[in-house]
Amino acid sequence: MFSHISASSSSSSSIITATALCCKLRSSLFPSSSKLFRPNFHFYPSFPSILRKRHSNFSLRASMDSSSSSTTAVDSVADDLRNQSLESNDAAGNKNDSYCTSTRPKLKLEELNWDHSFVRELPGDPRTDVMSREVLHACYSKVSPSVQVENPQLVAWSESVAEFLDLDPKEFERSDFPLLFSGASPLVGAVTHAQCYGGHQFGMWAGQLGDGRAITLGEVLNSKLERWELQLKGAGKTPYSRFADGLAVLRSSIREFLCSEAMHFLGIPTTRALCLVTTGKLVTRDMFYDGNPKEEPGAIVCRVAQSFLRFGSYQIHASRGKEDIDIVRTLADYTIRHHFPHLENMSKSESVSFSTGDDNNEVVDLTSNKYAAWAVEVAERTASLVARWQGVGFTHGVLNTDNMSVLGLTIDYGPFGFLDAFDPSYTPNTTDLPGRRYCFSNQPDIGLWNIGQFVTTLSAADLINEKEANYAMERYGNKFMDDYKAIMTRKLGLSKYNKQLTSKLLNNMAVDKVDYTNFFRSLSNIKADPTIPEEELLIPLKAVLLDIGKERKEAWTSWVQTYIQELASSGISDEERKASMNSVNPKYILRNYLCQSAIDAAEMGDFEEVRRLLKVMERPYDDQPGMEKYARLPPAWAYRPGVCMLSCSS
Repeated sequence: MFSHISASSSSSSSIITATALCCKLRSSLFPSSSKLFRPNFHFYPSFPSILRKRHSNFSLRASMDSSSSSTTAVDSVADDLRNQSLESNDAAGNKNDSYCTSTRPKLKLEELNWDHSFVRELPGDPRTDVMSREVLHACYSKVSPSVQVENPQLVAWSESVAEFLDLDPKEFERSDFPLLFSGASPLVGAVTHAQCYGGHQFGMWAGQLGDGRAITLGEVLNSKLERWELQLKGAGKTPYSRFADGLAVLRSSIREFLCSEAMHFLGIPTTRALCLVTTGKLVTRDMFYDGNPKEEPGAIVCRVAQSFLRFGSYQIHASRGKEDIDIVRTLADYTIRHHFPHLENMSKSESVSFSTGDDNNEVVDLTSNKYAAWAVEVAERTASLVARWQGVGFTHGVLNTDNMSVLGLTIDYGPFGFLDAFDPSYTPNTTDLPGRRYCFSNQPDIGLWNIGQFVTTLSAADLINEKEANYAMERYGNKFMDDYKAIMTRKLGLSKYNKQLTSKLLNNMAVDKVDYTNFFRSLSNIKADPTIPEEELLIPLKAVLLDIGKERKEAWTSWVQTYIQELASSGISDEERKASMNSVNPKYILRNYLCQSAIDAAEMGDFEEVRRLLKVMERPYDDQPGMEKYARLPPAWAYRPGVCMLSCSS
């Protein structure tokens, strides 16, 4: 059934809603006259006929003002009711941690409140062995961790994750903690299992994938009745391991642990990480798939999220036709009930409806179909997530549909990377280098492509119709542009979005390979004073505009002059603007070379750099005196082949 849903190019005459939106996204992000990278990836997937429609001019019937500023995001279906907030976090990125610590209980591991809704309410695999096989008619397989350990050690832990789990910090001091969180010893109350899902990988349907080395311990309900799923990544084989060993190495585990936490404190929705432990055993890996495997230290990350459900969790059942198609509805009902409960209670009074733009001006009311409202919210959450990635210069690296969270979380940290020098064609994934499908500039397009696959699945299960599917995709495009414009406006310290100014800036940065993070941080030092002499305009940017010639200096001077004029018209004081800009432009990001330095030390048995780096990344927007070295540009050795540019061999 899914064989026809691929990324193979079709004729240009087959224009669909997603294609039109994709062109709009790229033209809005990058000016047509610029010399920026133009990727070879073409957005012409062979969608089913329901999506091969002309671009529909959808318009919300609910409280929209067509004259409103483009920096203002269109109201979401249920913005005020969401469980997973997509609003900006505070400067420290710890909005979710604001619950008063004194009111939280501090529990021992044996006292955690387990609630296994996933295995209780969804169909499971009747077999409990770990033989690699196709698992039919099931959302999961019960399986126990099988990793072998020898004197496992606790490398690092997240105090903020422990806090929202109500876990007493003293539990990390337990001698058996590494045994419990390596999976070598069972946790009281856990019901271990692995999830079944499929996915499109690099645009091609890959069939069944599933948790090949991640084993869920279960779901914990905290004192606020929030549901958190705990998962051990690297704990051993499952029926979904295929030809792999189900293990993970310290190198990739450190990267996932640190980036999960760094992204949270940047204010970006993400899965979290409770702890990282070594197994004391060696794991053989061929990092670059070049025929030169080597032994590396093994490790396990305990990942935490409200759910690890992905687009592929629904796709796999739709792909199997009538035998399993009903599971799509069952799983959708489960997801809405536990993670989008506000959609269960929507009423006609909320007037969430839209016009299709057709000649008959047909109106479809989302309150009449919770699945349509859900599809729209998933699309919007995904769009907001990708916009935030673009704002901080984050490149995921492997945006397959099995790596896309239905909750709008950053999930599955493999060959990720933050931009150093601004390069729209940047990809941290060696296997993506030929076509650069998942490069930085392509992420908005890929997000839309993946949403197309998701709504196709819901359509196949008769949960949504053609107009609802197209509208969800339309909302992705609108939401992305709304959020991206708002983010760039805040990064520049402007009162309103200026497309020409923003586009020229990105073009200049690409031409001169300017460091993305340090440039925006330095930009707050510019004064809104039009009387500054021309020869002094670039002084605040001297540290980030390196080795530019006379012609490029003139180009930057011209841009700064225009920028200052825009700042002067805003009426905001320099001090107020600087504080505001520094609250959205981080000083510290998890650069690849920082990860590599921590990895090198940890592989020698020294975990202090991992812990120190975690502490720095917990305050990315603060100056942190004494930690300035973590904001430096990458050293020369960081550009040697293989430094943190990975091919997912982890």
